[in-house]
Amino acid sequence: MLTGNALRDQLRKYAELAVKVGVNLQPGQHLVIGYGIRQVLPEHVEFARMLTEVGYEAGAKFVHVDWGDEWWVRETILRGDLETFKSRARHQVEWVQRLADEGAVYLALPATDPDLFAGIDPKQVTAFLNAQAEIFRPFNDKRTNDEYAWSLMSAPTQAWADKVFPELPPEHRLDALWNDILICSRADGPDPVGAWREHLENLKKRAQWLTDLRIHRLHYRAPGTNLTVELPETHYWAAASNQTPQGVDFVANIPTEEVYTVPLREGVEGTVSSTMPLNHNGSLIEGIRLRFEKGKIVEATADRGEDALRHIVETDEGSRYLGEISLVPVDSPIFQRGRLFYNTLFDENASCHLAIGNAYPLIEGGHDLDRAAWRAAGLNQSLVHVDFMVGSDRMDIDAETRSGETVPIFRNGRWAESV
Repeated sequence: MLTGNALRDQLRKYAELAVKVGVNLQPGQHLVIGYGIRQVLPEHVEFARMLTEVGYEAGAKFVHVDWGDEWWVRETILRGDLETFKSRARHQVEWVQRLADEGAVYLALPATDPDLFAGIDPKQVTAFLNAQAEIFRPFNDKRTNDEYAWSLMSAPTQAWADKVFPELPPEHRLDALWNDILICSRADGPDPVGAWREHLENLKKRAQWLTDLRIHRLHYRAPGTNLTVELPETHYWAAASNQTPQGVDFVANIPTEEVYTVPLREGVEGTVSSTMPLNHNGSLIEGIRLRFEKGKIVEATADRGEDALRHIVETDEGSRYLGEISLVPVDSPIFQRGRLFYNTLFDENASCHLAIGNAYPLIEGGHDLDRAAWRAAGLNQSLVHVDFMVGSDRMDIDAETRSGETVPIFRNGRWAESV
């Protein structure tokens, strides 16, 4: 396990990966580190300084770090005034949008304490977080439509490390989580940037294979799961690397092991069961079971955290439909760690997953499509986009192509064919 100077040297390479591959900063652009609810936490000061230094070395015009404190967020949701909170969010979004208009790139470090909102009514948490999400919605719609380069990666906090490594002495937990983050992010070797370029090419080949199959629907089978998902006729599969309108590649998630596409809004039928707990807004949801009819969630239960699940599903009309399907084999480095990270950025890349809520417009011409036309194109819209994990080494997936052929996609949680 890396510690001390060796760990700091590797973190410098991790910062270079974030700037050169994640957001792929171009000379003269602004670099924004943290925005919205994903502000930079006090425990990330040293790493944020590394990112700032690397950003300016790469030619950044200005590096903006949006500092915050998650304990302040907890106490404000518990005791603060919602209308003042909204006013603050409106001020924040004006600034990030101004920088976006000047060509900024956006980097966030999601690392929330998994138990941050323990003891607070989930309805109250949802009210505050959804209010901020609604205010940031125009900005985030453009961001997730790839109009700006953006990336999510992570750095540990003590509370998060305590949750993941309760068996270790407290003084070793942060370093242990840093090491796992580097391994899962393929950033533990001598040349993370080079390793990522090779990894991206492999994922692109897999995505192209799936696109070329011209899949009509997928059939998922596993214990507790018997689900069919129809895909839009002009869908395509994406993997890791996105591109701005200016033709600049970037990687939205580090780590990423997925290839993903969009389901037809009303084309999901059957039942699905989660295979890993979901930590959402400080609530742990386990044993999720959903039943779909004509794309709509008509039944949603959970062994634990059912109230939190209900708040997700009842956010708006679109939160009763899916917006993403993602395939991840169980031989991914994250699954192989055999550990729950209580952080969706990592846990979703350990397992096949589905997302409740807002879609990515992964159809031909989708990024140029007006939002008012999404419904007619079979795309779902919602304030939320919540990934939950459904994959395991007992999952089989078959594709029915538009020519009527049945093609095995997954067997026992792994790709059925090499590419």
